[in-house]
Amino acid sequence: MQIHQAIQNVFGQIIVSLEQLTGEQYQYPCKSLFGASIGQHVRHVIELFICLNNGYETGTVNYENRKRDTRIETDKTFAIDLLQMIGNNLNKPDKALLLESAYDEQSDETITVTTNYLREIIYNLEHTVHHMALIRVGINEAANNFALPEGFGIASSTVKYRKACAQ
Repeated sequence: MQIHQAIQNVFGQIIVSLEQLTGEQYQYPCKSLFGASIGQHVRHVIELFICLNNGYETGTVNYENRKRDTRIETDKTFAIDLLQMIGNNLNKPDKALLLESAYDEQSDETITVTTNYLREIIYNLEHTVHHMALIRVGINEAANNFALPEGFGIASSTVKYRKACAQ
């Protein structure tokens, strides 16, 4: 399926980039990211995919009630392994799911809406690209002379538009 290949592609870009970073660069608190590190953004991406996988099993996805595993944000090899594992386990049949969230920091009351696995996969892909743009900012601050893969953190529609304009 095309969406699974797109996720594999962005995960591949993240992995190639993480492999070039030192552990210190991965954990560096970037001023341009309000003190967050590249590792924290990678952790966030990974954890949302884990939430989706868990929600697939239970029928209810809740991205807010996730385990925030600091090992992911401090151990880039562990993060790479998780990205590879997640990427290899995306090809599940579509099914109806419930999405549960509070959406309000002042309240614990949750709302539940219907969704499905493929819609949530698409959401996670778009969310990943958004965080890749932030990771790009972090890499530019934390690592000098760093070559990112072409299109890193840029939406596929923007890449296509730019190519069309260049012709």
